[in-house]
Amino acid sequence: MTYTAEAYFKHDHSDKPIIVGTPEQMDAVIDALLAEPFDNSVAALYIRERPLNTAGVPDHELLIAVNGIGRVGALCYRGEVTSTAKGAASKYDDVVYYYMGSDRPFPRDSDLPLDTIRQAAREFLATGGERPSNLQWQDLSTP
Repeated sequence: MTYTAEAYFKHDHSDKPIIVGTPEQMDAVIDALLAEPFDNSVAALYIRERPLNTAGVPDHELLIAVNGIGRVGALCYRGEVTSTAKGAASKYDDVVYYYMGSDRPFPRDSDLPLDTIRQAAREFLATGGERPSNLQWQDLSTP
């Protein structure tokens, strides 16, 4: 089966998300995100073909965060649990990206190369919204 993702990272995307159906289109979303000011450094992705949960919202979410200057990024997956991809330790004590101007903190050890971010986003699309398997994940709901 082929899947389609909706990507949101600008205020006007709430009514008209970017539609992603191919790996190349996923790369284009990441490239567009890298071209944004840092207060738009996070994109939220959802798979259209997945059913909504009982509250009427997607049962999954992949947050892609990018830092074009540092050439790194971070990933957060929300499903049954919320987890972030484990990466290298950041040179910053506080790792914060921004989703439409709102801060999104990440653990200090969440720096990932942009190639890894791209690979994970492509896998998210190919698997219909499953948490990418090419990474080590850390559950954020445990202390």
